Amino acid sequence: MVDLSYPTRIGLEQALQIVAGRAAQHRLPVETVPLAGAQDRVMAEDIRAPHPLPPFANSAMDGFALRAADLPARGERRFMLIGDVFAGATAAPEVGEGQCARITTGAPIPPGADTVVIRENVSVEGEHVMVKAGEKAGANVRAAGEDYAEGDLAFASGTALGAAQLAVLAALGVDRVPVRRQPRVAVIATGNELVAAGQPLGFGQIHESNALMLAAQARESGAQVVVQRCVRDDPEALRIALLDAAADADVIVTSGGVSAGEADHLPGVLRDIGEIHFHKVRVKPGMPTLFGEVGACLYFGLPGNPVASAVTYRVFVTFALRAISGITTVSKPRRARLDAPLHKRHARAEFARCSLRVDDEGVQWARPHAKQGSGMLRGLAETDALALLPEDAREYAEGDVVMLWP
Repeated sequence: MVDLSYPTRIGLEQALQIVAGRAAQHRLPVETVPLAGAQDRVMAEDIRAPHPLPPFANSAMDGFALRAADLPARGERRFMLIGDVFAGATAAPEVGEGQCARITTGAPIPPGADTVVIRENVSVEGEHVMVKAGEKAGANVRAAGEDYAEGDLAFASGTALGAAQLAVLAALGVDRVPVRRQPRVAVIATGNELVAAGQPLGFGQIHESNALMLAAQARESGAQVVVQRCVRDDPEALRIALLDAAADADVIVTSGGVSAGEADHLPGVLRDIGEIHFHKVRVKPGMPTLFGEVGACLYFGLPGNPVASAVTYRVFVTFALRAISGITTVSKPRRARLDAPLHKRHARAEFARCSLRVDDEGVQWARPHAKQGSGMLRGLAETDALALLPEDAREYAEGDVVMLWP
């Protein structure tokens, strides 16, 4: 008798909750890497500013540094030019009453000065600088620590490191960072009909595209692809492939073989060598999605139709990779108005492929593709976004607002 103790035909929210719960038990180990190699990695610990940023008060403009107390209330005042301060200076003259120093952007504010008057607002007469009334006290000075004070939280654990985050860490003098190890993903396409690109097609054969596509999606997710292969629809071959993949990967992703046909062996194989956490989700495309574990690996059995495979990877696998990497930030959902009526006649939640445009008033519009078949790669290639249509049948009018999947 088939064990159906696991949930089946569940809703999208319940499925994601199950994935999140299991992923929390598979958090990736921590490693410390040079800052130059940390792009797209995820912080594993909080990082606090070891010193103020900027570390000293400096000039925001080229000009002349002087005392705010000496600025004229009316007319103009003559200041004695006593020296220059350039970026990288190791010393600077002390500015006294009625004195100023020429200064460049980024140069430290000299002792005694607290204001910079920009070059365009003064006239220079030999060793004197004429400053007119109207200048503001403290103008054009970047205070020490105005960006980060010493001890400020720079980035919390779970922060993904992009170019801006790397720049901040470099400016704070951090040269090595603790991050989660990159997730390792094994991708296996299943099917007797699959033939490698470049090979001639026989009767009933198709060129394999899912393994290539899913591996590319894995790399886009910041993962390292450790296995990419095709396996025939044979229970023993599938069993061996999954066990081999589990020895190297954190996450195994297969396409095909998860429905209820005679050649859909993966649910039975997974029951024998691992554990099933759910099978079948009330979504379109992607109803047959299978989720479980093989040894220490999370396992996702995705449908074989290429669009369903791509969409369920984006919805479930990307979600799991973020969770095991410890990412804590959640993208705010974007929204768009439908550019045409849409007739949703089924009860499942649907991810509709859409192209996007922005009108002259800045409003974003989503036009669902006319052909939403789960085997139609052209529509996938021309898709800008997935619009999530909640469960239950509904008629959508032009202009109705829909949520775009992150």
